[in-house]
Amino acid sequence: MTTTAPRTRRVIINTDAKNEADDQFAIVHALLSETLDVRGLIAAHFGDSRSATSMLDSRAEIDLLLGHLNMPGIRVENGAETALPDEGTAIDSSGARLIIEEAHRTDAGPLQIAFLGPLTDMAAALLIDPKIVETDTTVIWIGGPGYGNREPGARSEFNLRNDIAAANVVFRSGIRIWQVPQTSYVMSSVGYAELEEKVAPCGPLGEYLVRQLQEWNETWHPEPIEHRALGDSPAIGLMLNPTGGLFRTVPAPTFSAEGGLLPGGHHTVRVCEMYDFRYLLEDFYAKLRRFARTTDEEL
Repeated sequence: MTTTAPRTRRVIINTDAKNEADDQFAIVHALLSETLDVRGLIAAHFGDSRSATSMLDSRAEIDLLLGHLNMPGIRVENGAETALPDEGTAIDSSGARLIIEEAHRTDAGPLQIAFLGPLTDMAAALLIDPKIVETDTTVIWIGGPGYGNREPGARSEFNLRNDIAAANVVFRSGIRIWQVPQTSYVMSSVGYAELEEKVAPCGPLGEYLVRQLQEWNETWHPEPIEHRALGDSPAIGLMLNPTGGLFRTVPAPTFSAEGGLLPGGHHTVRVCEMYDFRYLLEDFYAKLRRFARTTDEEL
C-alpha cells in the first residue's frame, strides 16, 4: 500500500554557529537533506568568554554558510544576545517568536527543534507561551553532562553553563526532550586526514568547512591536535534517522549552579547515549559531494 505519510520533517535549528567549528557541518548537513523542511535558523549566543557579540557572530556565520549554499531564501532570526537573567524572566526575540509560531501550527505535522548551543531561546519561548508544552514539539539538545559519575572538579558542560537557568526552565516544563549529552557527543570525532580527503575537495564550501575547523583548533586548542568532534551533527542525525540512536529514558534533572545533576520533577528526558556516526558522516560526505558536483555543472 502506498504511504500517505508526510515526506519531510518540519525542523528549526538553533545554533551558536561561530562558537566552535562543528555547528557549520551540522547546518550544511541539514540544509542539504531533502527530508528536512528547515523552517528557520536561529542565531544563538555563546556567552561572552570568546566574544562580546556572540549572537551576532553566530548570525554572520549562518549568513556566510547560506551564501556558500546559495540559499538566500532560508529564514534566519536572531535569538537572545545573552543568557536569561533568572528562571522566571524571558528574553524576547524574533528567534523565540519563530519557535512559538511554528510550534502552534496544526497544518504541517510535528516540529523538531535542534539546539546546538544553550537553551536560552527555547526557555524564553516557554516563558512567553507555556502552552507550547501542549504542542507536538520535540527539543533535541546537544548539551549537558552525562548521567554517570562526574570527575571531581570537572567544569560544567559548555552549552549548559552558558545558560543554566534556561536549561532548568526547559527540563522542568514537561516538553518532549531528546538530549545528546557530552559523554555522547564527544564520540563523534573525525581526523584532519579524512576531512582533507572527503570534504576539502568539495568546492569552496568544503574548503571553507575544513579550513575554519583547523583554524579554530589552532587558535583555541591548548595541545597538539589533528581531529575535531563534530558534536552537533548527532542532532541532525536524530532528525534524519532517529533509529540510529541508542536511547534510555531517565528522570529529567535539575541543574545546579555549578552544572551538576540534581533531582528534578515528574518529567522524563530521552537520552541518546550513542549515535551511528558512520552513517552520519557518510551521509554528510555524499550530500556535500552531490552539492559540489551539481554546483560545478551549473557553472
